[in-house]
Amino acid sequence: MPVSQGSYRVLPGRRYPPGATVEDAGVNFSVFSRHATGAELLLYESATSPEPFQTIRLDPRINHTFFSWHVMVVDLPPGTHYTWRMDGPYAPMEHGWRFDSQIELVDPWARAVNVCDWKRWRRLREGVQPHDSPRGIVLAEEYDWEGDTTLRLPSEQTVIYELHVGGFTRHPSANVQHPGTFLGLIEKIPYLQSLGITHVELMPVMAFDEQDVPDAVWDSGLHNYWGYSSFGFFSPHPGYCVTPEAGTHRREFREMVKALHKARIGVILDVVFNHTSEGGAIGPSLTFKGFGNETFYCLDTLDKSRYLDFTGCGNTVNANHPLVTHFILDALEYWVREMHVDGFRFDLASAMARDADGRPMANPPVLWEIELSDTLAASRIIAEAWDAAGLYQVGSFPGYRWMEWNGRYRDTIRRFVRGDPGLVADVATRLSGSSDLYQANLRQPTNSINFVTCHDGFTLWDLVSHHRKHNLANREGNRDGTDDNLSWNGGIEGETGDPAILALRQRQARNLLTLLFISQGIPMLLAGDEVLRTQHGNNNVWCQDNELGWFDWSLVERHAEMLHFTRGLIALRKRHPSLRRRHFLSGQPHPGSDLPDVAWHGETLDDPPWDDPLAQWLALTLAPACPGEDILHILINMSDQGRRFQLPAFAPLRWHLALDTARVSPADMVAPAEQTALDADAVSLWVQERSILVLEAR
Repeated sequence: MPVSQGSYRVLPGRRYPPGATVEDAGVNFSVFSRHATGAELLLYESATSPEPFQTIRLDPRINHTFFSWHVMVVDLPPGTHYTWRMDGPYAPMEHGWRFDSQIELVDPWARAVNVCDWKRWRRLREGVQPHDSPRGIVLAEEYDWEGDTTLRLPSEQTVIYELHVGGFTRHPSANVQHPGTFLGLIEKIPYLQSLGITHVELMPVMAFDEQDVPDAVWDSGLHNYWGYSSFGFFSPHPGYCVTPEAGTHRREFREMVKALHKARIGVILDVVFNHTSEGGAIGPSLTFKGFGNETFYCLDTLDKSRYLDFTGCGNTVNANHPLVTHFILDALEYWVREMHVDGFRFDLASAMARDADGRPMANPPVLWEIELSDTLAASRIIAEAWDAAGLYQVGSFPGYRWMEWNGRYRDTIRRFVRGDPGLVADVATRLSGSSDLYQANLRQPTNSINFVTCHDGFTLWDLVSHHRKHNLANREGNRDGTDDNLSWNGGIEGETGDPAILALRQRQARNLLTLLFISQGIPMLLAGDEVLRTQHGNNNVWCQDNELGWFDWSLVERHAEMLHFTRGLIALRKRHPSLRRRHFLSGQPHPGSDLPDVAWHGETLDDPPWDDPLAQWLALTLAPACPGEDILHILINMSDQGRRFQLPAFAPLRWHLALDTARVSPADMVAPAEQTALDADAVSLWVQERSILVLEAR
């Protein structure tokens, strides 16, 4: 319905619920601001309207209850855009108050946000301009979910695929109708199904500030691409919508979720509640700063104009303040209840474990509220269990349901595959689900999210092609991004035509993925690694909304052999419950079995090289976890010399080769129907240098 200009009648309204709520009488607006002394609601026809068609000044006597400002606008239609202006004291040093009656603010509870006229850089350089802020949109559309619900899948069956909504279909080779959008992603669902993944983990899709970059980056024509700069925590990002000007954010996002669910693929959102796009003292006031800066942010106790920064982004959200905790829970439950998402990955989650003064808390209220929420009871909740100020909580993140990005797993596997000696005991622990991190406090292997690459760092191909980062394209003098990549280039830095080096790199890529998918815990695959996507050594493409950061779909054909291998790995994992146990391996037989759940070996059976400081090899045998499953035997040799391993015998069963990373495609991955049995009298097997073999006994 088009918005008509003119004056709408107003009533006092009420403080609950927060945000803009469409009712029979009109739209109720409510927002929290504890110390404001006045408030104005500005109503616009659209995101680009130069002036509001009505400005409503709230009366503190009738439109103010406790800490909330509220008003009912009679007969106001959905589709109206709106902002707030809050008046109040400006005393940042003494109290942290930053009220400014000239600045228009986005409703923190806005269900949709448009940013067409928002010009961060003009505001920072020229001061606040009239009507230059992002605007919320009143939404009331109905949606037919067609019976859709969130997916219910046992945790141990999960295979996560991390992708960027914009970058996944923005490359011209994607050949989709709506590139870089939620709807564009729908067109690639058959590809996701063919991979065999069970969940997509979407990098930030809540409304974020694309202009939140350093001056030099912005001046070079780059912008914030990854999206770790949120300000609209209830709104899908308008940049991923086809018609955001029409307020279709919610419908387009729901269409994507519903389509993924029909394909039996769950949706996990990467969410950023540790900081916001408002930055530090010189950052813009978009939302929280103008409503309650002293409430929403951690501030220095002696000088409250200074922001405590445990995130590296200028500010830290005061997540354990009761109101902020409520806000975060409200947002998460909304995305589950109204948008049907299946879980969340929390960026720099350890920052959410700090109190208002930045001290780590033993039992942070916000983390326990998330864990104990009935609405979130079936949701995956995943922590990046560290922050930018040194708080590292992998294995000790508060709570029990919380899964964790296992940085220890990543580092150990990277070091082992590049050839570091003496790691076999640690490698065995990682392959077994990291019991040293999780078992003592009653957690399970499924608390560990295993990964060797993610959006932050080298891609898989770059990990085996570069010894150091190459980030000059980011215009920060190659200072950004980590220097500790634990990578190996195979002997030549970067691109090469040397066939021996290229063959070694491809083998190393297969080794890394093989270890990932044979490990207990939950594997996470970075989008594009299955087709050897490269960022040419850039390990921090956060501002590269271009071919450097996009998924190049021509790689699907160019590296079809790696895609075939990855699909086979996921299929191998799915047909072996012994690779995805809910409980830690014990080395003892499980009920109904005569075999230990795991037996460890070296080159000689039952003689693992735990104490050999030079060892770079290991073997293991996994007993079936259910009737009908084949016994697995895995031979791992990361040394630079071939080695002969003894084979266990389980007569009358015979070993069949399922995987050999030293072979070239398609012989590197062999489906059960195509496997041939080894000689019945074979007592040992030669394993080439830097390679892995997987055998199935039947």
